[in-house]
Amino acid sequence: MLRNCITDIPGLRVGHASDLRIASGVTAILFDAPVIASVDVRGGGPGTRETDLLDPERTVERIDALVLSGGSAFGLDVAAGVTAWLAEAGRGFPVGGMRVPIVPGAILFDLLNGGDKEWGRYPPYRELGFQAAAAAAEAFELGSVGAGTGARTGRLKGGIGSASALVAGTGFRVGALVAVNAFGNATIGDGPHFWAAPFEAGDEFGGLGSPARVPTDALAFPARALPGAATTLAVVATDAGLTKAQCRRLAVAAQDGLARALVPAHTPLDGDLVFAAATGAVPLADPVVEMARLGDAAAQVLARAVARGVFSARSLPGQAVAAPLSWTGLPPAWGDVFRGA
Repeated sequence: MLRNCITDIPGLRVGHASDLRIASGVTAILFDAPVIASVDVRGGGPGTRETDLLDPERTVERIDALVLSGGSAFGLDVAAGVTAWLAEAGRGFPVGGMRVPIVPGAILFDLLNGGDKEWGRYPPYRELGFQAAAAAAEAFELGSVGAGTGARTGRLKGGIGSASALVAGTGFRVGALVAVNAFGNATIGDGPHFWAAPFEAGDEFGGLGSPARVPTDALAFPARALPGAATTLAVVATDAGLTKAQCRRLAVAAQDGLARALVPAHTPLDGDLVFAAATGAVPLADPVVEMARLGDAAAQVLARAVARGVFSARSLPGQAVAAPLSWTGLPPAWGDVFRGA
């Protein structure tokens, strides 16, 4: 059954762990078998773990999982939890008699969203990582969950989005997952239309199409300007048989999806990056032409995933939580503004 999600690529599972008290969370992408992967970083303020080994010239080619987390630098602990879960499952790169799980990851900034960040000496992200790995499945939620729990955009609530598609003219499928926490805007001006509308499949994010004319003020620079207080994290995956260098090229091409769906994107205030992973189930027959088609499809799918993440986001239930919290720092969810939710 196809879900219009990244798990339409066979061999992938996604798990979330959310903590509404701290208004943050974790998303883990687990692979049933190690996969070829690489990364492209475009934002000016990234926070990452083990991304150097994803360079095509590095020795280790395959990874066991990817992890996206809130919490800024505190959230880098999350990979240790996913690593622990994989180690218990006997997964990892063989080194002598040991196995070392390979889990690259990246973090976004959600420290000023109203959640209770007084977590003491150690933040909860390591345990959240373990929980997210344990929860990984083919079916998963979108919106204000996992790494998207406390996410926001320039003017609306952010969240987790995903989408997938068959690549025209090939036998490949490509999927994307994204945690949208952007400095820029996913919608055009004050209206309900998404920048990604030209790429929408069906009515996956409202089916409203594009406005007849883009208002001049829609291109105004967002007012929020706290350095490092943003970042959109994405994963694109395919069943194509790619090399590590080709995965890198796929990640580069997919970055266009962020630029199509968020205005502005890749700013010095964001840590925007895209991981790319290939399971290798379907070999390439014509690498040049098929890589061009894959890159184009990845950009379109990622743009759709961004819009779905914002469309699916919901305001955090602060009033229902018996804790000294205030969610007033969070912008409204898309539905709160345009659907009367």
